[in-house]
Amino acid sequence: MSENVIKYIENSILEEGYYSIKHKSGLQIYVYPKEDYASAYAVFGTKYGSIDTRFKRSDRENFTEIPAGTAHFLEHKLFESEELDAFQRYAKTGASANAYTSFDRTCYLFTCTGNFKANFEILLDFVRHPYFTEETVRKEQGIIGQEIDMYKDSPEWECLFNLLDAMYINHPVKIDIAGTKQSISEITAEMLFSCYDTFYNLSNMALAVAGKTTVEEVLEVADRLLTPDEDVTVERTFIPEPSHIVKDYVEENLPVVTPVFAFGFKESHASPERTLQEEVAMSVILDILAGQMSTLYRELLDDGLVNNTFSTEYFHGYNYAAPLFSGESVNPREVSERIKKAIRELKKNLITEEQFETVRKKQYGKTVRAFSDVDTVANALVVSHFVDEELFSEFEVIKNLKLDFVNDLLVKSFNEETAALSVVCGK
Repeated sequence: MSENVIKYIENSILEEGYYSIKHKSGLQIYVYPKEDYASAYAVFGTKYGSIDTRFKRSDRENFTEIPAGTAHFLEHKLFESEELDAFQRYAKTGASANAYTSFDRTCYLFTCTGNFKANFEILLDFVRHPYFTEETVRKEQGIIGQEIDMYKDSPEWECLFNLLDAMYINHPVKIDIAGTKQSISEITAEMLFSCYDTFYNLSNMALAVAGKTTVEEVLEVADRLLTPDEDVTVERTFIPEPSHIVKDYVEENLPVVTPVFAFGFKESHASPERTLQEEVAMSVILDILAGQMSTLYRELLDDGLVNNTFSTEYFHGYNYAAPLFSGESVNPREVSERIKKAIRELKKNLITEEQFETVRKKQYGKTVRAFSDVDTVANALVVSHFVDEELFSEFEVIKNLKLDFVNDLLVKSFNEETAALSVVCGK
């Protein structure tokens, strides 16, 4: 590709839009200008997360298996260089920088109120120039080992992964994003370079900038620093996941005042990923079922069974999905039974038109408000790209969502045979 291909995508409701740029390097770039904002936020992401432990490059015959935690380990190491690390460089420009690894992606980001181009150059430079040695890898193994221990002391984190371990038999989503001490001890510099060359190919990445910037600023730096990668794609594969769960209850003791719980229903679908329509419909169901205006939430609160930490989430990704309920409770088992009872009643009576319209309007307003936050916008652009959706698609999905579709999803979801409860109690 010799030239950049630029397209402007506008939303009439927000009366604003963004630029979608297929860069000549092969990278997909998004720029969402907000001239009246004082800050700019940039995120450079790759479609490579903790669940990507078995993959095959298009230019090789065999699949490669890597230890759990490699994606997170690579994220840590990428900030280093032979001279100043990226954090030290950002300290000189006044930007705030960070990175994160999730189940399905790794992202590097910064926010700044000035020196945008200088900060943007740092981002593109360090993400594109890895530096590892066996010595620095061994040092990092000790650092991440301490981080793994730290997460073991987090009741909410432990509770979630105990639940996933109770639900999933084969899927790597059950393993901590950072891996285990044993798995990270197997990581080598050669392995990191191999994963970098595979997943940090520009065709597998996306870059988004939102806030006080322009397309011209972004492209001036990108045109200068980005060069094409070899034409390589990645094929991922997973060991088939049975529909049943491992066990329906798991408990751990940690120093907590009030027990922490996570309760969920493992789902099985024909397709590996949920559609945006299914995501929105499930969020509507969860709000009606257990949102702050629901009968269930008010009763649990009035009876002292939950507090304001209670929340719901549709936890999903490639080959995994589960509606989750979590929080603190003096009696988590009773909370899980109340949730199951409320679900049975809702399935029997179905969601009414009035309930549906009330929550649908609420979801619409929430989506509109999200666009006032540049961090949310930039991250959403990257996520949308990785799931092959357009950023503004959610508006149309909410607008065109039908009650029948929501009720059909309700009826076929929340199978009590695949429900599991995880509890962290005090010692």
